Amino acid sequence: MRAHDEMYIDGAWRPAVGRDTIAVVNPADERVIAHVPAGTAEDVDAAVRAARAAFPAWAATPPAERAARLTALADALAARKDTLAETITAELGSPLPLSQAVHAGVPVLVAASYAELAARYAFEERIGNSTVLLEPVGVVGAITPWNYPLHQIVAKVAPALAAGCTVVLKPAEDTPLTAQLFAEATEAAGLPPGVFNLVTGLGPVAGQALAEHEGVDLVSFTGSTAVGKRIGAVAGAAVKRVALELGGKSANVILPGADLARAVNVGIANVMTNSGQTCSAWTRMLVDAERYDEAVELAANAVTKYAVGERVGPLVNAAQQARVRGYIARGVEEGARLIAGGPDAPLETGFYVSPTVFADVTPDMTIAQEEIFGPVVSILRYEDVDDALRIANGTVYGLAGAVWAADDEEAVAFARRMDTGQVDINGGRFNPLAPFGGYKQSGVGRELGPHGLAEYLQTKSLQF
Repeated sequence: MRAHDEMYIDGAWRPAVGRDTIAVVNPADERVIAHVPAGTAEDVDAAVRAARAAFPAWAATPPAERAARLTALADALAARKDTLAETITAELGSPLPLSQAVHAGVPVLVAASYAELAARYAFEERIGNSTVLLEPVGVVGAITPWNYPLHQIVAKVAPALAAGCTVVLKPAEDTPLTAQLFAEATEAAGLPPGVFNLVTGLGPVAGQALAEHEGVDLVSFTGSTAVGKRIGAVAGAAVKRVALELGGKSANVILPGADLARAVNVGIANVMTNSGQTCSAWTRMLVDAERYDEAVELAANAVTKYAVGERVGPLVNAAQQARVRGYIARGVEEGARLIAGGPDAPLETGFYVSPTVFADVTPDMTIAQEEIFGPVVSILRYEDVDDALRIANGTVYGLAGAVWAADDEEAVAFARRMDTGQVDINGGRFNPLAPFGGYKQSGVGRELGPHGLAEYLQTKSLQF
């Protein structure tokens, strides 16, 4: 597996300050496939300085020219789609068809959407006797997770560039090779030196240095709520803006009269995608008492379609595997009924976890309250619609969810009462232009579409 042993700073690949490296492991067979530099605070400082120097010229670049560079970036990603998919499969363990369609495919659409948006966005408007300007925030420190390594990069970098910001990216240490390929794409797209910079490294070292750096104006982070709180505290001390996309415990609410078979099958598929390593996964399935037993039977049958090592890949590393298996064991200990899967490792090699479904889960159980981040579904019983709403809203999270009903109007009425940032109605399709982000401890700010672009802008008014 090809890897750069340098950082991408100020338009060039250059050696890291230190000699420490990070081993990149294929989670499917546990082999080391590459090594990348473990960046230091000095590397971060060099990258931020480059971004700071490049900012005035890039901010002054006409939006149409920024849009052209984003179009070129989307084209460069499309040209590397096969390599990107193979790399993501190697370092994340995602089955290749998923890597091709989702991991490598969707980011091309997102990058292209921001090229189109940059070309037509109203960066100024007249309000009474004032001209209101929307200007780039400045230097963005982007810290991205491993679960959707390319999508999360594009969802931060593309709108930041469209806004006129410059960027320093610190990707997750488990999936740095995808970030290196993205850096190559920015080169091919002709971005000016310093507009995009890449520092690989560990979160407590490079990530913390980036969040704390006085030259960074906004920190955009996707990851756990615990880390997000620390970043928020660091940024708050410097009165620095943040965009935080954090954890989730999303509810899949199946109302009386809904198509139960479709709702259950789509719900199981939603959680099994990416081995359950999706912050917006509908990990709590809520079913009315009258149809509960039927739903449990449907779920037990549906999960058999997800073969380990074929449709369900490994978790990203040994620690994540142990964490998820621990949650499954906790569910059994607390009295949930295991109807599929379990805590035992299904294969001798690779960080796999069996697709697992629990029945008789109560809202107070650990597996109903905490984010597991694995292929685990909890089925909960509710007595009436108000009870369903109480359970759906009864966690500290509010990232996503789903509602199924006999008609869209009924589903929308329920969704309007949910404390969550995005709700799919009767199997609604993914929309790359719709804002994505959470309520409560699922974060602050939004990604994708015009709302995602707005995160990287600040407002100035001129009175005449």
